[in-house]
Amino acid sequence: MEIIQLGNPILRSKAKFVENIDEPQIQQLIDDLLITVKQANGVGIAAPQVGVSDRIFIVASRPNPRYPHAPEMEPTPIINPKILARSDESEKGWEGCLSIPGIRGSVPRDRAIEVEYSDRYGKLHKQELTDFVARIFQHELDHLDGIVFLDRLETNYDLITEQEYQKLVASG
Repeated sequence: MEIIQLGNPILRSKAKFVENIDEPQIQQLIDDLLITVKQANGVGIAAPQVGVSDRIFIVASRPNPRYPHAPEMEPTPIINPKILARSDESEKGWEGCLSIPGIRGSVPRDRAIEVEYSDRYGKLHKQELTDFVARIFQHELDHLDGIVFLDRLETNYDLITEQEYQKLVASG
């Protein structure tokens, strides 16, 4: 699927609750998001990033050229997510976005979160996420609320180009 870029109004609008997870177009969207995130070397992607305003995203952490030190996990479709609790501790970390190519930012995020979401079969899950996977979840949940990582920066000095990120951060 085509990934829309910053400036497209869908990225700045609140996505709608998914009422019927079993609908064929919802299941197809999940399949398409799983393929798109892998092809784009992403660790996550939200439905609004492909122009669909539904509360669905994929968390797909794995080492790849964009995130060489990412932990390995099974790509997980997340539907109608909520954060139930947040740790007192936050941490800044580098984030990029498939909808904002060429730029990375050092973004403060909660280190641990307790989350609730439905899977693609409608089963409700509750779990605690930490560190990088918690960061992905928070980044993608922001997309469902019309927020991009640039909105979370403390200062513009926390921005870096992808080229410099690859030189300074990924290789070090």
